[in-house]
Amino acid sequence: MSLSLRAPSLRRRPSRPSLSGGGPLRAVGIVLLWLFVALNVAGLVWVVFQSFRDTRSILSSPFGLPDSWSFENFSTAWKVSDFATATFNSVSVAVISSVVTVALAAPAAYYLSRHESRLNRNLTLFFILGLGVPVQVILIPLFVMLNQVSLTNSLIGLNLVYIGISMPFTVFLLTGFFRSLPAELEEAAALDGASPIGTFLRVMLPVAKGGILTAFVLQLISHWNETLLALTLLQSTDKYTLPVALISFVQQQTYSGADWGGLFAGLCIVILPLLAVYLWLGRKLSEGLTLGMGK
Repeated sequence: MSLSLRAPSLRRRPSRPSLSGGGPLRAVGIVLLWLFVALNVAGLVWVVFQSFRDTRSILSSPFGLPDSWSFENFSTAWKVSDFATATFNSVSVAVISSVVTVALAAPAAYYLSRHESRLNRNLTLFFILGLGVPVQVILIPLFVMLNQVSLTNSLIGLNLVYIGISMPFTVFLLTGFFRSLPAELEEAAALDGASPIGTFLRVMLPVAKGGILTAFVLQLISHWNETLLALTLLQSTDKYTLPVALISFVQQQTYSGADWGGLFAGLCIVILPLLAVYLWLGRKLSEGLTLGMGK
């Protein structure tokens, strides 16, 4: 008795267009991406070039090159608009608020990521809801509350506001990052006799330094560029941060005559320090953003 085996027929499934392959969609996407990058870089280079030119040459030839590399415009912006004091205020506010935000958000995110309970789920939802509240909605209540405790026109009050509005995003970011870390590390630390606090400080924080650095840099960028809250809460020129000082400088030029070279120099003072930080930590920032996506 013979048995005949028939191989099942295989049918090819129609291929679907994918962005990950070498199809036309991917090519168009790459071209658009590089075009967007080129436009941003060209705009930044143009601002830097114009900061070395005077107003007459800028108006006569907007896309021309500087005749000389004089830093007179930077000196004018630094002295007339008191950018020296504004730079100190921006550095102190951005660094202090970012450090405190990460220091408070890290243990909160670690606890929420490791302990599953109804209360923790509600707290996580509470932080997520905080992401959807626009700053414009809470601007007037914030001003009234800070005015009642004499914290308007104060860098301390501005720091407290920055810390409060940054906590939801930072906790959300670090919670996902801590969840991606293996639980075996905590078990090994517990076998060695480490307490929960000691495990967090000695084991988990060093492992999570990529996520911590990412959260710190993102908050530093956000607080350095923030304008609306600083413009509303600060009234004295000696308390101005760089974005507010730049707005004040533009208003001065409106009455005394536009100094476009000084204006572009002020823009460079605001932009270039943050660009240097990003170029220094850009790779670590990208790694930190992707490491927390494992779970």
